[in-house]
Amino acid sequence: MSPGRAQQLVSVDVARQALERAGAPADWNITADQFQIVLERSASRRFSNDPPEKRVVGSYLENLHVVDLALACACSAGNAAAWDYFVAQFRPELYRAARAIAGESAGRDLADSLYAELYGLRESATGQRNSLFDYYHGRSKLTTWLRAVLSQRHVDEIRRGRRTEPLGDESGSDSGEPLPATNQIAQNAFEPERQKYLAILQTILTAVLAGLEPRDRLRLAYYYVEELTLAEIGKLTGEHEATVSRKLDRTRKEIRSRIDAALRERKLSDAQLRLCYEYAQQEWPFDLTVRLRTVRPAEMDSGTAT
Repeated sequence: MSPGRAQQLVSVDVARQALERAGAPADWNITADQFQIVLERSASRRFSNDPPEKRVVGSYLENLHVVDLALACACSAGNAAAWDYFVAQFRPELYRAARAIAGESAGRDLADSLYAELYGLRESATGQRNSLFDYYHGRSKLTTWLRAVLSQRHVDEIRRGRRTEPLGDESGSDSGEPLPATNQIAQNAFEPERQKYLAILQTILTAVLAGLEPRDRLRLAYYYVEELTLAEIGKLTGEHEATVSRKLDRTRKEIRSRIDAALRERKLSDAQLRLCYEYAQQEWPFDLTVRLRTVRPAEMDSGTAT
């Protein structure tokens, strides 16, 4: 069953209801017809075999991230207001994810290189822009999908740089269509254990961050919340750039060690620990801004850097 099939999975009326549920701003100029195309594309990809029952399609549509899908639709159409919103709301997360994937020096370049593809600078034979947003189907959060695309782009760059043969790919990404996540089990929104594990991890992370030394929390806040470079953090903390990098790395390892210990105290198995981290990576639910925003230079001691 392909997108060009005779049977339509999503009507314009259903698309209009979904668009109302998304609450997209009027200046994004999304029409019900446009959103119907987006939803139809998503449903057609999901139900690519036998035609599903109407209620199954309805349940699928109800569980889509329609707010993110509406934004992707408007950005794909080149709407300036939607792009302004995307840049303001998602650029910080893109940079954070890119730094985590490619490192401090290459992370920004990796994130910036994605913007051209998202905007769709390449034109098709018909003269229309081909935006990467067209491959976002709303089954995962937009931030999750963006992180997956960044990861794939980074892997592609490594492969080109090393001039090696492509690794075997069972995910079907040879079609050129990025997947929302590499682990289909982890992104299944109906897994009953997902929310329980994420809640446990969030509680533990909050406690671990609160238990850090003020200087360590400050570096984390500067790096992850205010998105300062290592050099900028060093100027504010009176430390050498290399010292900042080393202490950030030490703090990250300390956080991971404390979280592991706390999870094991809850009698979680190794497999359950892996699930906790896998769920967090696929759908990061923690707002570090809230956890770290109270940290200010006044909390730091006046001692010299070591």
